[in-house]
Amino acid sequence: MVEIVSVRIDKWLWAVRIFKTRSLASAACRQGRVRICGLAVKPSRNVRPDDVVVVDQNHLARTLKVLRLLDRRVGARVVPEYLQDQTPPSEYEKARQFNVRPRLLAPKGAGRPTKKNRRAIDRLYQSHLPSD
Repeated sequence: MVEIVSVRIDKWLWAVRIFKTRSLASAACRQGRVRICGLAVKPSRNVRPDDVVVVDQNHLARTLKVLRLLDRRVGARVVPEYLQDQTPPSEYEKARQFNVRPRLLAPKGAGRPTKKNRRAIDRLYQSHLPSD
């Protein structure tokens, strides 16, 4: 077995199941949502063991330490061999707060909201989100 010396960050994030597709991982890198050593990285940046990667994803800043490298996607049970999740519990709690939405009551039998209603509901939720 050939030992891997370095792997592109977008490929590694996809392989350890942080992103569903490699193109989503690349897009996150291009948007500045992936940082190594506090610096935003391009998708082509190589990652090495012991690097600490911070990924901003869905109101959650995940901190991951690279333990081993891989260039092929692995099963979810094998992922802990390749990364160590160093995300503080307070980050997970902060992300949970964003998922709690007040329930709007609609009359029984009203059916699904229309596109216009859905946009109005989204605007209402956005106005009640805590600011960073």
